[in-house]
Amino acid sequence: MPPEKAHPSHLISPGELPVWVPGKIVCASDRLGWRDIAQRTYLYKGQDVEIPPMNSFMLVQYRRGETPMDRKVDGRWTRTRCRPGLFSLLSRSAESHWNWTAGVEVSHLYLSGALMARVASDLQGKEVAGVDLHDVLQGSDPLVTHVADEVTREAMEPNVGGPLYVEALALQLAVHLLRGYASCVFKAPSGPAGLSRGEVARLEEFIDAHLGDAVALDDLARLLGMGVWTLNRHVRRTLGCSAYALVVERRMARAQRLLRGSDLALKEIAAACGFSDQAHMTRAFRAKLGVTPGQFRRDS
Repeated sequence: MPPEKAHPSHLISPGELPVWVPGKIVCASDRLGWRDIAQRTYLYKGQDVEIPPMNSFMLVQYRRGETPMDRKVDGRWTRTRCRPGLFSLLSRSAESHWNWTAGVEVSHLYLSGALMARVASDLQGKEVAGVDLHDVLQGSDPLVTHVADEVTREAMEPNVGGPLYVEALALQLAVHLLRGYASCVFKAPSGPAGLSRGEVARLEEFIDAHLGDAVALDDLARLLGMGVWTLNRHVRRTLGCSAYALVVERRMARAQRLLRGSDLALKEIAAACGFSDQAHMTRAFRAKLGVTPGQFRRDS
């Protein structure tokens, strides 16, 4: 590493990596609106580089070229030969030293720490304090190769629904890596899991602000920095119902207010409260209150 290159005091981002590992960027997902995953393809000449700890988990897929590779992680050197079809993993917050001698084209996939922690908590059914990827320098796995190929293809040739498609691929990759290539550290239990008053208020405010749209449980979970399974568990412990039931309850509450205090048509109220149509709202009222919306309005 050049002596004038000061070691950063923070975890570096994927965008800072070229400062430490110079190379030609062939394609990048930087402006594609992806969440929790990013991609860059590089052309590299042979190099000897030290990489400071990164704020993301990194998967390196070897696409073209073949080279001897030496890497040091956690003070231990590994030597192998990297070629197309293989991949390397680097855990978040891991300092590393890489040395290779021949030119290669590689695809980097970066998974956020928030995604890995959220998925790990959902898989394990308890809060995860940290995730570490295994020291893999010469991995071979058809599923990893498939996902990396698809993500790279989407970065090179963005298509309709790209961010949603890539988000699904990121989730699949995270689950697969956590099952076979990672270890987790769990948070010590601190009593029954539940939501604070502030977290409940944030959920209710978010739901109320988006009732006219389709409120996705993924969005609610992301709002509080947890997975859907964990969100449901916390909501049940705190409010005695599922997250989905909470959304329905907020829809019903708004519909009742509008039925009492406005002259809007029933179909307009249904749309404003996020019901798919008037019939959907009628079914919800009958199930919860035993009356139709029209009857509720007349009796109010």
